[in-house]
Amino acid sequence: MTRGKPWAWVVFGLAALYFLLPLIATVDFSLRIRRGTYSLDAYLNVLADPRFQQTFSYSIFIGLTTILVGIFIVLPAAYYVRLRLPQLRPLVEFVTLLPLIIPAIILVFGYIRLYSSSSWLPLLGWQVGGQYIGGPILLTFAYVALGLPYMYRAIDTGLRTIDVQTLTEAATILGANQFAILAQVILPNIVVAVLSGAFLTLAIVIGEFTIASLLNQQVFGVYMQNVGANRAFEPAALAVISFVITWGAMGMIQLLARFAPKTARKE
Repeated sequence: MTRGKPWAWVVFGLAALYFLLPLIATVDFSLRIRRGTYSLDAYLNVLADPRFQQTFSYSIFIGLTTILVGIFIVLPAAYYVRLRLPQLRPLVEFVTLLPLIIPAIILVFGYIRLYSSSSWLPLLGWQVGGQYIGGPILLTFAYVALGLPYMYRAIDTGLRTIDVQTLTEAATILGANQFAILAQVILPNIVVAVLSGAFLTLAIVIGEFTIASLLNQQVFGVYMQNVGANRAFEPAALAVISFVITWGAMGMIQLLARFAPKTARKE
């Protein structure tokens, strides 16, 4: 270990340069909107743009809605599989991996194909070009699918750290129903794991472009692409802002991980 330690630092340094140099170059370019001097004008232009405020707030709203829907779907499923049907766990894990295998563009065309002529879809969206192609609710469920691999694994990892069987039996003896067990017993014990999945999902939603664009939804990712097609320095500023948001979410996950249980219950 001692003999190989200098090489480990060399590899670490090369990897750091590989990731940091493009970021440094982007930051430097975003500050050069004024010739011959550094300026924050590109960032001020972006932050003052009403479209930035509108699309960013809309993405945050969709992201929070996606997180709530994802928890509502994944938590009971993961809990029931671990408690009653552990033999189905490989199948459930495979299903939750499908959003990573199926490209987003295939997923969104499937949504459009399936729902565009549905009689009840007008309740979920609005009419574009004579057809109902989605809306905020359809976009939310699309993002729930994209975040499913991360949300499921975060919650499943949290369930491994607690004795689900004992907690359920104790709560049942005290007269709690299934909803009370999930909301008042299981969820408080895995809240750190749930929040980790939530921050990962939010980071995905903030930067997503393909699904929102094809569903004609003006979210932050679409705004970034539109600005990049028409301006020079503002896209670099947006890239830095997006990077800060994403790494802020990752930092929150690392911070929350310090409060998570360190040992997992044996299978």
